[in-house]
Amino acid sequence: MPEPVKLTRRENVIITVKYFLFAASAGAIEAIAFALLSEFVFHDSEAEYGWSYFIALMISIVWNFTLNRRYTFKSANNVPVAMLKVLGFYAVFTPASIWWGVALTGLLPGSKLLYYGVFVFTLAVNGAAEFLFQRFVVYRRSINTNDLAKKDEEPEREI
Repeated sequence: MPEPVKLTRRENVIITVKYFLFAASAGAIEAIAFALLSEFVFHDSEAEYGWSYFIALMISIVWNFTLNRRYTFKSANNVPVAMLKVLGFYAVFTPASIWWGVALTGLLPGSKLLYYGVFVFTLAVNGAAEFLFQRFVVYRRSINTNDLAKKDEEPEREI
């Protein structure tokens, strides 16, 4: 089994910045999906927060996983294996975050400020936790192994 990848401080900073830029785009997609689902699909239902959040989260996971695997971590490892690891993370995170989201929004039913505040808090917790999980569990042995990373390593040739 290969050793964990050792990165310079600069490489770690670049990976972190890239991850959170892509995570911000996934967060925007999740927020739009969440708002549309909660306002137009599950509006006034007891399951409004839970289902809106769950569906929006699934959309953002696919987006975030795809972009970060290819461009941030530049990983060539087995996609199904990497996705199973991420699925394992979300098998724990999703029920927990739905539970606290429903519990917290239930404290002041009808409060849209609380509703969206809980969503933003959960988004922040998700971003930080998922970054750590992907960096140190999913991709720790395969960072900079895909075709983009190999292309970056090639010396430029003058023509």
